[in-house]
Amino acid sequence: MRLTRKRRIRVKGTAKRPRLNVFRSLRVIYASLVDDETGKVLCTVDSRKLKRQQYDKKSAEEVGKMLAKKAKKMKISEVVFDRSGYKYHGKIKALAEGARQAGLKF
Repeated sequence: MRLTRKRRIRVKGTAKRPRLNVFRSLRVIYASLVDDETGKVLCTVDSRKLKRQQYDKKSAEEVGKMLAKKAKKMKISEVVFDRSGYKYHGKIKALAEGARQAGLKF
């Protein structure tokens, strides 16, 4: 069902407003900025780089903040949020809120 939802809600990113793509596994959450016009990944962050051993909402929020800091260094302030078919709650919502708190606009 997630893949069906993913095809239905797909968004495109540009160089000025890249796509914030999210993927979560059972132990790690990944977030990346993608320019769909050129097909390049601009930057990526995952929860393995955190010092925390737990995989919870707080670690997802920290991943969002780390991605926003990297985006600020690249002079990116606006993104298009692609939740990849996941429902907008729990860890996906925490990642989005962390990115917003750090200054990214959706």
